[in-house]
Amino acid sequence: MKVVNSLKGLRKRDRNCRIVRRKGRVYIINKKNPRYKARQG
Repeated sequence: MKVVNSLKGLRKRDRNCRIVRRKGRVYIINKKNPRYKARQG
């Protein structure tokens, strides 16, 4: 999992990326390709 400043660019990399908020942190999750997981905050 990557920790990044801005998730906007990462979300565009794949069609299946979803932005999720959990416990005050913003995550990108991708069920089809878990390689694209990222976290902000």
